[in-house]
Amino acid sequence: MVNAEIYLGSLLMIKFNKGYIYAIAAAVIWSGFILVSRLGGISELGSYDVIAIRYITCATIVLPVWWFKLRFNLLQPKLLVCSLIGGLAYALCIFKGFEQASASEAAVLLVGLIPLFITVFSTLINGQQHSKQVWLGTGVITLGVVVLFLPTLQLNSGLTMGHFYLMAGAIFWALFSVLIKRWGITPWQATASLAMITCALYLPAYLLFLPKAVSLLLWQDIAIQAFYQGFLATIVQLILYVKAVQAIGPAAMGTTMAIVPLLSGLSAIVVFNEVATIELISGLMLVSLGAWLAHQRWGNKTALI
Repeated sequence: MVNAEIYLGSLLMIKFNKGYIYAIAAAVIWSGFILVSRLGGISELGSYDVIAIRYITCATIVLPVWWFKLRFNLLQPKLLVCSLIGGLAYALCIFKGFEQASASEAAVLLVGLIPLFITVFSTLINGQQHSKQVWLGTGVITLGVVVLFLPTLQLNSGLTMGHFYLMAGAIFWALFSVLIKRWGITPWQATASLAMITCALYLPAYLLFLPKAVSLLLWQDIAIQAFYQGFLATIVQLILYVKAVQAIGPAAMGTTMAIVPLLSGLSAIVVFNEVATIELISGLMLVSLGAWLAHQRWGNKTALI
């Protein structure tokens, strides 16, 4: 009996440790998404090209799995709505944003505002009750955004359209996140529908009407965006995220993801030689701290596992 309990405990510990490996890997990929998206934004590729590359690649990978193995009805109204919000609207906003705003600012606005808006929308739409520490965390996130942009507003230079695009992208993704929970959409349904429905809606408009800068001379930029946007940031990250949540729980997963704003923001300063102001560093730290606080379960020792 004792040996069996030891063996079972060892298996649980292995699963728990693997869960944190999955969580860290997902956080690193999400941080890299900020950098690769900004790389696409400053390359000769346009935002419309990056969106097309993202969803063509993802749909090409997902389609055979959906067709031969895990098929479901794609034409459900709830899936169409979620694809319009979390696929088309989100992509159009954020990739326009990455053309005009720095990656470090995107780390604050996009990654920081998503949990804030999820908290607000889940309360308004789902009637979900949040604890005091969740609201404390969202308050700290808001403070981080204000600290970053207050000097800009004081100098009357104002926010750029890139900032507003990123804010709108955070709103769309938060709304998508709340709706998939409300409607009971599975991770596979969300991944497959976002890839294929968005591709089917976007590709005809892209080919017929939107400006294009794709050429064979840009094959390296295309390959980077296809691999990261269409494979790592969509399929691999989702698998890692789900595995981590199953192993360590959503609260611990949320805590781990709190490193994303700080990690992606500091990496952007190094990779793109962006200016590291006091306001930027303070904003990144406050947003990460807020995300961490929002996922703590003080007084509940079992909530993180």
